[in-house]
Amino acid sequence: MKNKILVVCALFFAFVVLAGCNQIENNDYLRIHIRANSNSEKDQFIKYEVKDLVIKHLTPFLTECESKEKVITMLIDNKSSLEHLIDDYLTMRNYEYTSEVVIDNEFFPTRYYGSILLPSDYYDAIIINLGEGAGDNWWCVVYPPLCFTNTNNIIYKSKIAEIISNFFKI
Repeated sequence: MKNKILVVCALFFAFVVLAGCNQIENNDYLRIHIRANSNSEKDQFIKYEVKDLVIKHLTPFLTECESKEKVITMLIDNKSSLEHLIDDYLTMRNYEYTSEVVIDNEFFPTRYYGSILLPSDYYDAIIINLGEGAGDNWWCVVYPPLCFTNTNNIIYKSKIAEIISNFFKI
């Protein structure tokens, strides 16, 4: 039992040291948050279609931006055209609501993007509200463009569950 406690303490210490060495600055990231109008099946479906539309539209611009600040400037300069693109798509798909695009600082839960951990905290984000923006949402990272390459490797993890799991594997 004493050995397990020592091992857990050592693992905890190693985790704290490694977390400090690899700490990611939240202000280096620009997140994206798309909020569905509601939780209806139809509104949730269009949320993902809009996500695909936005990713396809922004990807060429993002390849030219070398910093988060340049991405924010590009988004501010193109905010109206992005809203028009989304609104035209919603109209084409017979939705009676429009979109609103804002850049703000908001809270996001912990999320892994491959080997990159973004801890729960407040991040700058482009927020796209579809209609009322009251439904379940989708979020990712615009800069660096983590979600504009391969979004299939995104997984949720709990550090506490991981530590407990590792403890019982000893």
